[in-house]
Amino acid sequence: MGVYIQVLEDLQSQQQQVIPSEKLAEKCEVNSSQIRKDLAYFGEFGVRGVGYYVTDLLQAIKHFLGIDRNWNCILVGVGNLGRALLRHRQLPQKGFQIRMAFDCDPFKIGEHVAGHEVVCTRRLKEKAQLMQIDIGLITTPPERAQRAANHMMQAGIKGIINFAPTRIHVSSDVTVDYVDFSNHLISMAFRLSHP
Repeated sequence: MGVYIQVLEDLQSQQQQVIPSEKLAEKCEVNSSQIRKDLAYFGEFGVRGVGYYVTDLLQAIKHFLGIDRNWNCILVGVGNLGRALLRHRQLPQKGFQIRMAFDCDPFKIGEHVAGHEVVCTRRLKEKAQLMQIDIGLITTPPERAQRAANHMMQAGIKGIINFAPTRIHVSSDVTVDYVDFSNHLISMAFRLSHP
């Protein structure tokens, strides 16, 4: 769905109002029957002989995915990856607002990164509850990831994205996604080794 959103946003920025399913499929690098099947989940947006209304379809997909609103996020671990995410300009445009950054390193606390003051992780619960945080981002070293997750759970955060290359244990009411870049490198190596 991310590819569909990206293509539709590009079309919208070019002020294209309608796109035939064949052209949309070509831009998304899938076949037109797959486009019709995937987009049928969002309602009847295709008009026979005309195509899809770009803005209506984009809004429907965003609503279905829950990204037609802003999501308040915090980040724990202000190393290189954490700093890159804090500086990521497209996250706020996509509705993901990183409200605060936390770290336990005394040399980082008080520092400002991309307009965010780095706050001591011990204050996470207090700050996160005040800001009604939805999603926590963990960019700590692996040995600190569980502690970061514990702080997030104590603050009532129900969604965690863990960039640390380790598994964390959370309560059953918390959803975790793992982002491990090495998995993508392994996948690419496999595909290149077995064309």
